[in-house]
Amino acid sequence: MIQRHIQTKINHRVVEHNGVLYFGGLVADDMSKDMKGQTEEICKKIDDLLAKVGSSKEKLLTAMIYISDFSQKDGMNEAWLAWLPAEHLPTRATIGVAELGKGTLIEVVVSAAK
Repeated sequence: MIQRHIQTKINHRVVEHNGVLYFGGLVADDMSKDMKGQTEEICKKIDDLLAKVGSSKEKLLTAMIYISDFSQKDGMNEAWLAWLPAEHLPTRATIGVAELGKGTLIEVVVSAAK
């Protein structure tokens, strides 16, 4: 069975199937922040969404991280590692992209177990 959670105008924030939660891409709201700051904001959003659908960051399975400035990747990694305990790190790929939108330095897509 497929369950859809938190509908927006263009998508559902989370789609659930067979105990796996699939999240749409998340970006920060404050584009004046550097990549570390935007990452911290996104991590908070992920925490909030996971809680709303009955999961937690310890159940993350995978993350796709899109960044537009590799010179700021260390800041992103610092925020990411401060947020996630080492024993619960998901699989991850970081992909460089040319553009994510005005001021957007990072977008994160995750999947988690219920």
